[in-house]
Amino acid sequence: MIKPRIWTIRVAVVLSMFEFASSAAIADETVTIGGSRAVLIRPASPRASVILMPGGSGAINPGEHGEINGLKGNQLVRTRSAYAARGLAVLVVDAGTDLSSAVQYMAAIKRPVTVVATSRGTQRAAEGIARGARPDALVLTSGFLSAESGGGSNVMSIIGSPSALPRTLVIHHRNDGCKVTVPAGVDPFVKWSGGRARVAWLNGGRNDGDPCEARGYHGFNGLDGQVVGLAAGFR
Repeated sequence: MIKPRIWTIRVAVVLSMFEFASSAAIADETVTIGGSRAVLIRPASPRASVILMPGGSGAINPGEHGEINGLKGNQLVRTRSAYAARGLAVLVVDAGTDLSSAVQYMAAIKRPVTVVATSRGTQRAAEGIARGARPDALVLTSGFLSAESGGGSNVMSIIGSPSALPRTLVIHHRNDGCKVTVPAGVDPFVKWSGGRARVAWLNGGRNDGDPCEARGYHGFNGLDGQVVGLAAGFR
């Protein structure tokens, strides 16, 4: 009976070492891109890369060792590890990060590079593309898409021409109650894109508190898995 026990112990040790190595391979770390800090999660063998651009102020306030000190509840911030678990290298950027530099940084890790932006982050993504950033694909969730979205400055007005738009997926909740990202803004954007954009509509989830915040339909409360699955699969 001794040998089976030894074998069991050895297997347990090997599994523990494997789990430690795997977790170490996807640990969050702080990196500096163009003078601005961002948080990187890098699997050992990534199959693609995503750049996550949170909404609101965009200020994630990265610490020294990969910790995020701002916008912790934002839909993209709270799901960042779920993208890494799907084998993607993940960069969560702060509001001041130059998007073109971020795309180049992640391209050196693994292409294709998809930018995933939510709410006011969609404006910052559009500004980066207008200044010359060239991601392989773009995902816009709860976006400031068109004049009909209700928010004035929007992706259409910032980019100007659909010729500058990469392949784009719009993810929007049918009952988004935020006055600056109303669902009526989606169709005009898709038509303007000239075939470069398509939409995935979501339903359900929970709607609590401010309709423009992370706990509402606007923030896909209760639907994180669906959002990540759609965004991570779009390349």
